[in-house]
Amino acid sequence: MKAIILKKNGGTEVLELKEIQLNKPKKNEVLIEHVAIGLNYIDVYHRTGIYPVDLPSGIGLEASGIIREVGSDVRKFFVGDKVAYAAAPLGSYATHRLYPAKNIVKIPNNIDLDIAACIMTKGLTSFYLLHKTYPVSSGESILFHAAAGGIGQVFCQWAKSLGCKVFGTVGSDEKIKLAKKYGCSEVINYTKEDFSKRILEITDGRGVSVVFDGVGKSTFEKSIKCLQTRGMMVSFGNSSGVIAPINVFKTLQPKGLFFTRPSMAQYLRNSKELKEASDILFKKIQLRKIIIEIFKKYSLNDAAKAHQDLEGRIITGPAILKP
Repeated sequence: MKAIILKKNGGTEVLELKEIQLNKPKKNEVLIEHVAIGLNYIDVYHRTGIYPVDLPSGIGLEASGIIREVGSDVRKFFVGDKVAYAAAPLGSYATHRLYPAKNIVKIPNNIDLDIAACIMTKGLTSFYLLHKTYPVSSGESILFHAAAGGIGQVFCQWAKSLGCKVFGTVGSDEKIKLAKKYGCSEVINYTKEDFSKRILEITDGRGVSVVFDGVGKSTFEKSIKCLQTRGMMVSFGNSSGVIAPINVFKTLQPKGLFFTRPSMAQYLRNSKELKEASDILFKKIQLRKIIIEIFKKYSLNDAAKAHQDLEGRIITGPAILKP
C-alpha cells in the first residue's frame, strides 16, 4: 500500500510517495482499494497552504474504488461494492485507504469507475451551485468563469440541460470551441476582451442574474459589473488568487447585490444530502445530459507532474491519477 504524504507546504516537490500500513477499519469505516483518483485544483490549495491543513497529512479529496473490508457498524455497504467519494478527510492520493462510510456513495453498474473518480467533485459542485446556492430557472442568463476547465465542462452542460443561457469566459482562443462544445452559447477570451463590457452588450445592458466564479482575484471586479440589480455573486474558488476584502457599500450596495462563498461541506452535510446530489448526478450521466471525456490519466507516481499541469492550465478537462 502506498500514499502521497505532505510533510510541509510548498511546490510539487513536497508530494512524497511513501509505503503505508493500514489498520483494520474502525466500526464506521470501510477499507477501499482505489481504482482511480480525482485530480482537482483544490489539491493545489492544500499542497501550497492556501487552504491550511494539519501536517503531516495525506492529500486528495476524491476517488473511486472497491470496498475490501467493512467496519462492524457499517450496514449499507458490503465487500465488493463499487463506491466513490469526494469529501474530507484528505488522503485519496493512495492505493488503499480507510474512509468513513457516511461519506461514500455506491456507483451504478453502468458508470465506469474512472468516470466516477473524476466526476464526484465536479459534479457535486455543479449540483449545489445550480440547485442549492442559486437555484437557476429555465431561460435565465448566467455567467461561468473558466468554462473550458474541469468543473466548467460539467457545470455548463448541466446548466444548459436546465434551460439556462450560459455565457462563459476562457483564457485562450483554443478553449473557446471547447466551452461551446460543453454548453456555452457565448464564450469570451478574457485575456483579449473585457468580458464585463461584452456581457452587458449581449444582454442589452441588463447583465446576468448570477456569476459563478472559481477564478477569484483576476475576475472579481468585472464580475460585479456583469450583474444585474439584485444579482448574485457566487465565489467558490481562487485559481488566480484570493479576492481582496470586499467594501460592502462600494461593491454590493449600489445594485443591492448578494454575495456568497459556498463550499461542498455546507451543502452535502450528511448521507441524505449526499445521496440526493449523487443520484441526480448519476442520472444526468446516464441520460447523457452530461458527457465526460477524461483529458489525461497520470500514474500516482506522476502526481507532481499532474500538479504542474494543473497550475500551468495545461489540463483542459477532467483528469485522474491511477494507483
